Amino acid sequence: MNQSNIRVRFAPSLTGPLHIGGVRTALYNYLFARKHGGKMIFRIEDTDSSRFVPGAEQYIIDSFKWLGVEFDEGVGIGGDYGPYRQSERRNIYKQYVEQLLQNGSAYLAFDTPDELNRKREEIPNFQYDATTRMQMRNSLTLPQAEVDELLARGEQYVVRFKIEPGQDVHVRDIIRGDVVINSSVLDDKVLYKSADQLPTYHLANIVDDHLMLVTHVIRGEEWLPSAPLHVLLYQAFGWQDTMPAFAHLPLLLKPDGKGKLSKRDGDKLGFPVFPLEWHDPQTGSISSGYRESGYLPEAVINFLALLGWNPGTEQELFTMQELIDLFDLSRCSKSGARFDYMKGWWFNREYLLQKTDLQLAPDFVELLANNGITTTPERAAQVIGMMKQKVVEYIDGQSNQVKKRSVSFIRDLWPLTDFFFIAPSVFDLNDKFIRKNWQENTAAEMTQLAEQLASVDNFTVEGMKAVIDSWVEQTGIRPWNAWRICLVGKGQGPDMYELAAFLGKEETLRRMTYAINTIG
Repeated sequence: MNQSNIRVRFAPSLTGPLHIGGVRTALYNYLFARKHGGKMIFRIEDTDSSRFVPGAEQYIIDSFKWLGVEFDEGVGIGGDYGPYRQSERRNIYKQYVEQLLQNGSAYLAFDTPDELNRKREEIPNFQYDATTRMQMRNSLTLPQAEVDELLARGEQYVVRFKIEPGQDVHVRDIIRGDVVINSSVLDDKVLYKSADQLPTYHLANIVDDHLMLVTHVIRGEEWLPSAPLHVLLYQAFGWQDTMPAFAHLPLLLKPDGKGKLSKRDGDKLGFPVFPLEWHDPQTGSISSGYRESGYLPEAVINFLALLGWNPGTEQELFTMQELIDLFDLSRCSKSGARFDYMKGWWFNREYLLQKTDLQLAPDFVELLANNGITTTPERAAQVIGMMKQKVVEYIDGQSNQVKKRSVSFIRDLWPLTDFFFIAPSVFDLNDKFIRKNWQENTAAEMTQLAEQLASVDNFTVEGMKAVIDSWVEQTGIRPWNAWRICLVGKGQGPDMYELAAFLGKEETLRRMTYAINTIG
């Protein structure tokens, strides 16, 4: 196959926010298309109107715009194979439904919901297939005259695919090899519903993939059970020669325990499962998103790329172009990928450290504003530079214990930096650091230090060091921890010269005087 003709698609339904697993599926399609110079189509599955959620389409578009995943044609872009919303293609699907009916690959079924329920009660594990279809009310069992009468009366019906039993169906999968499933275990899936004159997922996707010249269907493992049906549909239409190659990606698994990743896991352990914050229009509930939680899009892309795909090297940090150059579907895992959300923290930290302090400043300025502090980007950048390498405490979602990690998000900086902007007003004399470092003679030593600082004309790091280092050498006083108590109020913070230079002489001396008078 000519690689320049490679075409893939991402076709989400509009049932709510885009799950992070769907983001990974789109990313792998994108990497594969770009690697081979092909095209990526953005298609919308909206044939099930009962599950439509307002705002979902724009949410998906905004998510990929933030992540930097670009489509070549589709909804909102255009192209030669539109329309790209399935609800706008109903006339196209109708002719293919008729083709299946005419060649005997499908039939009309008039069974009511009550009739189907009674049959399920009568037959354990009932499914509509070759063993039961002749017991049902359909065009295979009813006289043609009765079928015509039902249609003339406007009776609702569905079109079912007629699956012949006893056939080995081969699904040739790039990741999993030759997957063989016997057709006897398959049911006669509904392909079309007269109630809304729309096809189901199974028919719509096959027709769309064929007409849009899709060459590779890269999707989640959860769709593997439907792949044999899709193979049979291609055969029923006589499209075997244009059948796309399949690649079913491994599931994203819970961080702990069994099963696939769910929103409940994120809520329990404190991490998002959606790319952007989602406001549910039906319930009013708000679900956290990676963007609003402070993740950088590059970090999310890098993190997701390695969940189920192995580049074959020890390298972990990749630019988008490096991922494109290295991506190979044959290196995707068959088994599920454990969703290590703490590794996501690590990726975000690595990308955060790659940015300059001034690049990070706008987000920090916003964080400070939310806490009642107004400052300039330049001042914010100074604080970031002093503190982004520090360690922050967090509550572990699994053990409920306080643990420590390096700063991974801009939001982590607030509890580490509030003293830059708010002077300590209360000193906890039971605090271990204060008890250890504030002795009977400390107030006198801090008074001497304040006098030395007051004499510094050039109140910069270099200017202070020239005076204070000499005083320390002459007196033997080690003022650093007590000085930290004066300026910070506890045992944390940056180099004391850097902190004092940031605060300025007046504020530094004011805080020292207050601490000396308060602690005594």
